[in-house]
Amino acid sequence: MTDSRTRPTGSDPEYVSERFTVSDDLDGARADAAVAAWTGLSRSAATQLCAEDRVLFKGRPVAKSHRVETSETYAVDVPVPEDPTRIAPQHVADLQLVHVTPGYVVVDKPAGVAAHPSPGWKGPTVVGALAGAGVSISTSGAPERQGIVHRLDVGTSGLMVVARNENAYTVLKRAFKERTVTKVYHTVVQGIPDPLKGTIDAPIGRHPGHEWRFAVLEDGRDSITHYEVLEAFGRASLVEVHLETGRTHQIRVHFSALKHACAGDLTYGADPALSAGLGLTRQWLHAKKLGFAHPETGGYVEYESAYPADLAFAVETLREGGPQL
Repeated sequence: MTDSRTRPTGSDPEYVSERFTVSDDLDGARADAAVAAWTGLSRSAATQLCAEDRVLFKGRPVAKSHRVETSETYAVDVPVPEDPTRIAPQHVADLQLVHVTPGYVVVDKPAGVAAHPSPGWKGPTVVGALAGAGVSISTSGAPERQGIVHRLDVGTSGLMVVARNENAYTVLKRAFKERTVTKVYHTVVQGIPDPLKGTIDAPIGRHPGHEWRFAVLEDGRDSITHYEVLEAFGRASLVEVHLETGRTHQIRVHFSALKHACAGDLTYGADPALSAGLGLTRQWLHAKKLGFAHPETGGYVEYESAYPADLAFAVETLREGGPQL
């Protein structure tokens, strides 16, 4: 089999035209089977291309049951793989614009929304939601994360700031790097941490056995978490956290290492029964406050976010003595 690739003039921009010559091993095969072999698409996807007249022999569409023969050449419109870094405007109903200025925008991100596109993530993103809302952002940064100066996990809700111009991007990026930003989180953790107020200073690195998880490791990056228990409920505690560093999954990893995993965080050892009893389908972790020096004026600004409904329900359940496990 040989092929050549051209993008047809005036054709659907989501497809690219490819030409394939039938090799001996495909002699007598059905057209849909041959297309699947040539393109790597599923058999059902290849069948759909035939149904849409996107498989041509001598300029004429062929049916899926058409038999191909050695040395024949076919033109196939093949779907162009979606660019995982492309910023597509999206409507994200639960994402709130807390404050919009010419230099930056503060958003209240719901759980289930990523900061920016990435390979393997097909859900909504903050940058996509901003594009959908008509809010322009800085062009600084990698193409898929322009304007992004810090991130929240997909399953973490709360406040994020996104730069809207180049000066704000530079100033805010430096502020996060130099740790001058106030980052206050609230979390519900299992059990009651001892002491009730303290600092977790433990390096974090990528888990050696699980590429998508992190762990406390001797050769990890320095990671410092300050915490204070606000309310103790027996089987769980509401904790305020001040981050000095901002490592990926830092709060989740640090409290998991203390055997006080964030409630609902099954990835890092949370009790499934307690999580279910609290109605949690994600970690109880919320970016409560965010403060920084205004990129233009230099004056300190601070924003605060209320708990979303699922986290508020879990806290009320604990305050009322539940859940009954």
